Amino acid sequence: MAIASRIQKRVLASFAAAAAAKLPEAAVAAAGGAAEAVEEVASSAQEQVQAQGAQVLEFGDTERLFAGERSTSLVRTLAVLQALSVGPLVDVATAALRSPAVAGSAAGRAAARATAYQHFCAGETAEEAAAAVRRLWRGGMGGILDYGIEDAEDGPACDRNAAGFLAAIDVAAALPPGSASVCIKITALCPVALLEKASDLLRWQQKHPATKLPWKVHGFPVLCVSSPLYLTAAEPPALEAEEERELEMAHGRLLAIGERCAEYDIPLLVDAEYATVQPAIDYFTFAGALAFNGGGRPIVHGTVQAYLRDARDRLEAMARAAQGERVCLALKLVRGAYLAREARLAASLGVPSPVHRSIQDTHDCYNGCAAFLLDRVRRGAAAVTLATHNVESGQLAAARALELGIGGGGDRGLQFAQLMGMADGLSLGLRNAGFQVSKYLPYGPVEQIIPYLIRRAEENRGLLSSSSFDRQLLRKELVRRFKAAMLGRE
Repeated sequence: MAIASRIQKRVLASFAAAAAAKLPEAAVAAAGGAAEAVEEVASSAQEQVQAQGAQVLEFGDTERLFAGERSTSLVRTLAVLQALSVGPLVDVATAALRSPAVAGSAAGRAAARATAYQHFCAGETAEEAAAAVRRLWRGGMGGILDYGIEDAEDGPACDRNAAGFLAAIDVAAALPPGSASVCIKITALCPVALLEKASDLLRWQQKHPATKLPWKVHGFPVLCVSSPLYLTAAEPPALEAEEERELEMAHGRLLAIGERCAEYDIPLLVDAEYATVQPAIDYFTFAGALAFNGGGRPIVHGTVQAYLRDARDRLEAMARAAQGERVCLALKLVRGAYLAREARLAASLGVPSPVHRSIQDTHDCYNGCAAFLLDRVRRGAAAVTLATHNVESGQLAAARALELGIGGGGDRGLQFAQLMGMADGLSLGLRNAGFQVSKYLPYGPVEQIIPYLIRRAEENRGLLSSSSFDRQLLRKELVRRFKAAMLGRE
């Protein structure tokens, strides 16, 4: 099928506009007027991307796309994705997972393990996840180890979680070089209540720059004028001495993890989370980046969620700050996975959601941010992981990367990523086009992974979910294999 022909002109224009935005004003004026020059450049860029896009990713030949994949695996994947496309079924399943009576029972955990857990997760231990990385590596892809723990309540829990992350790094170090990176959540390293309080103080300081925060160790920007500052309506209390000590301990946990990653040259990807704690998460992430991204290969990668209305403004502020600090801007770009939570919180406060008003606005934001980052990768000023399940975004980014001369097999400044159990067709298409691709591999006990499984179920909910393209490819390949088997018998 000609995927490129289905890419909407509006989506293509977002990449073209980003390219045009890079031109200095003098050059635009010299071309015969700012508006006319931008329009001409945008049109030219759109035509180039569209022409290249038709060649970059190939999905029509499903035999080549799914070569090496067992039919039983394809059938199981199709069955799971088809079940998740049935909205009422997903509603019942997520309600059961949220119920302590079900999720806490042996029968409930067994049911989750045999269905969503088996599809979206790499196992209960780091060793099982490592085996998944080895399988991926043999197939030409890498893995992102994610010890699936989040929302710690106290210091001892944070210490246990830090030990789990360090163990994941040690496992990654024993895998083939370049095959694995490690992902963490700051909510596992610092008590959530403290992150919420620190985020309130950071928002208040953004609104009132004269506010003094004695515990801050850097001034890297984590918020901007368009950020959801309304989440902090009144001046919050300062951190108590014990809270400052706990914040310092959390900082120490992150630095210990970053140091272990630097020792083994393993990228550390810090996940973004929900708006009430995100400022503090970014504060910690940039502390790590300032410590480990100053020379050679960057270690600590933050995350930008394109479904947030302030994403582009914050991204540009990060780029300016990174240039000023002479550190590599290392980021993972995602659309975002906390849509339901953000909507509920905004509704309860009677304020607009921090998320874009439409899915198209989110697509445009993602594509524009990707173009912005790819240009910096070309200049050696950034390292980026484009995490997307959207075929159009993948196609556009791949075409733009090739146009800029980046993304080949030896280029460590760009990789694509998709979650285990999702967008396998896109992953394989990108791999076949010569890009570095990794699958995100959560692991841990079933009861620990339930919040993650709920987000995946909600993300795939409905017939028009992002998994529809994968279901189409899977059906096509299974029909082809069935026909080939029948003809072989005749």
